[in-house]
Amino acid sequence: MKLIGRSSSINVRKVLWTCAELALDPLREEEGDTSSARGAPDVLALNVKGLVPVLVDGNLVLSESNTICRYLAARERRFDLLPEAPAARAVVESWMDWQASDLNAAWRGVFMGRVRRHPDFADPALQERSIRDWTAQMRVLEAQLVATGAYVAGAFFTLADIVLALSTNRWERTPMEHADLPAVAAWMERLSSRPGFVKYCRDGIA
Repeated sequence: MKLIGRSSSINVRKVLWTCAELALDPLREEEGDTSSARGAPDVLALNVKGLVPVLVDGNLVLSESNTICRYLAARERRFDLLPEAPAARAVVESWMDWQASDLNAAWRGVFMGRVRRHPDFADPALQERSIRDWTAQMRVLEAQLVATGAYVAGAFFTLADIVLALSTNRWERTPMEHADLPAVAAWMERLSSRPGFVKYCRDGIA
């Protein structure tokens, strides 16, 4: 098994944390970040999307970080991380999909402007809109954690916690005004006992 992608990438770190939970140690190939790897011949040869991370497992080649995490959990039959029962699995996957869609769309303006310093996101008004949108989405996560009193999908740790903790780490580390979200803060503290969280989420990288 081989994982291609720079270890500082948030999407690669999702997979690395999942591997840590599964006691997997794939061979690593440190390809550049998503933007610099896009269209690289070696990446395109494996993945027509031209994106990293890419997982190679025998004849199988997978892209999309959340899909890779789901595949690995299913491969190892870790039904605690990704339930086998359709209804319970759907709850976990719905929060993973929310992370990849609504939540990711919300942070783009302010994160790209203030952390990545991308000129396309330098407009202060655009950044302020992004902060408002991001805060609204994080309040959704807060409400869910208040409802469960434990983890994103319920009483137990799952893949949903991995992908959303990495997004929350990005929220915490982006220079901007932050809403008070006590349930989110308590959840992040609960996760601090997990070695994968410490190594791949609380690593000083947004």
